Parts: sequence; C-alpha cells; structure tokens
Amino acid sequence: MSDGIAWIGAHHHTPSSVLPGMLGGISLTLARGVETDEFLINLGADLDELAARTPCRELRAPAGQPGQPSPHLNRAMYGTCGEWTYVLEDWGMATWATGYQGKVESMLPCEGEEVLCLTANRFSPPAVIIHAPDACAYRADFGTDTGQNSALDAALSAAGAVFPSMPESSEAEVVAYVEEYGERLPEMVFTAVGAYTGVAIDQDAVMAGDLPGVFIAPA
Repeated sequence: MSDGIAWIGAHHHTPSSVLPGMLGGISLTLARGVETDEFLINLGADLDELAARTPCRELRAPAGQPGQPSPHLNRAMYGTCGEWTYVLEDWGMATWATGYQGKVESMLPCEGEEVLCLTANRFSPPAVIIHAPDACAYRADFGTDTGQNSALDAALSAAGAVFPSMPESSEAEVVAYVEEYGERLPEMVFTAVGAYTGVAIDQDAVMAGDLPGVFIAPA
C-alpha cells in the first residue's frame, strides 16, 4: 500500500497504460460537503452503475443501439477518505474541470461544498489546479498558487510547488529552479494537496482496478 497521493504526481508523465486499473497521467478530483453518489451523478455517472459498485477492472462499456455507435465514455474510479470523495481519471483531463469550465450546471461549485481538482490537461498543457472552497473557484497552473493566501496555497509553498517567477526573481534563478525541480513538480503538487486534505489513496488498489468504477461521458 502507498501512503498519500504523491505517487499520482510521480507518475504524471507516465503514459496511460493497459493496466486493469490506472497509474500514469491520472487526474484527481476531490469533493467534500456533498454525498459521494450525488457528486458522481452530477459528473454524469449512471445511477444503476453506481449502485452496482463494480470494480473498475470489471467494467464493460455498454454497446450502442443497433445502427448507432456507442457513445464515447471514459472510466473513472472513486472512493472516500475521511470527509473527502475522490475521483480518479486517466483519459487526459478531469471531467469536473471540463464541466465546470463549460458552465455545466450540475458541476458548478456550491456554498457549503469544497472541490479541489488536479486536471492533467494532456490535450492543452499545463496541468491545472482548480480550487472551489465554496461557490467561487480559483485556478492555478502547476508551479503557481491560487493567489488567495489560503491553507492550500500555504501547503503548495511548503511542498516547493510554487516556483519562483519574474520580476520577483531573476530569469537565471527561474531557469535554474525549473531545471532542477521541473520534472518533480507534479509530485510536489500532489504532495501539497495530500498534506492539505489528508487524503491517502492506495496505489496498489488503483493499479489493480480494485476500486469501484463508473463510465462518464465527457462534459
């Protein structure tokens, strides 16, 4: 078992594989203040599929109607840790991030809820943090913070995940820091989010596809 979630960031650049579960390029969405099933339904999960609690490795995409292609579906694994629900996806982005940015009503942040999303953005780098501590959401590229002087921002700084930038630092300092730590940036970001949330996700269970899974259509 792997403690924390830093391992997800450590495999950020690993290609998505044919494992029964997931390892490389995982996007992570965390939510609290909302029930797990409700949050997944808001993402587009099927109610019956949720009720089945099928391990991800056993998911089989539904066949399309005769004469019609199957809709494009992405698999997601999910679980809970403490007061947080977590959703793992390895198709290149996080469904919540695409839905929120596309103003999908069911995915807009609400008062009394907190959503923290790390989306790999493989189709349009860089990877991004979106933090919605209530009804307002704040965005930060990996290597920066949200600018809100929040506990999350403090955790990012403590983990070394906020890189120096101009004009506060010289160009030479920025380049040297990126050259030294750039490859480890995703691991630093996930380390910070793990420290902020206290969430731990078992790497072995994720790789084996042991966690429950659902199919979600992209927003």
